[in-house]
Amino acid sequence: MDATERRRVWVGSIVIDCSDLPRMIAFWQDALHYVPRDPPGDDGVVLKDPDARGPNVSLSRTPEPPLGDYRLHLDLYSSDLAGEVERLVGLGAKVVRPAAEGTDFVTLTDPDGNPFDVIDKPGWSAGQHE
Repeated sequence: MDATERRRVWVGSIVIDCSDLPRMIAFWQDALHYVPRDPPGDDGVVLKDPDARGPNVSLSRTPEPPLGDYRLHLDLYSSDLAGEVERLVGLGAKVVRPAAEGTDFVTLTDPDGNPFDVIDKPGWSAGQHE
């Protein structure tokens, strides 16, 4: 197995749920020196490292208040969603929200119960996050 085959999953975006989207955009842009990948929408924005070295930071508007330790979760991008979910479950993850029709992700929890998503990115290569 070569390095490309071993790296079918990677951190594509760190997602932060928030209530005050404009304030959070301003804060994270200044804090990280990131820029919007696309113009912000009503529900969120993806900020990217202009030097393409770090993972994206996605800010997602939610009406919910902070949910304890789960205010932050990882999105893992994969060019093989089903295979990667199967591999992660084999490592001890649990599926908590399977892929639904019209969505491109599966929500799992790690062995400690921390949630993360695996996002379907067919045709993308390891490390790609734009």
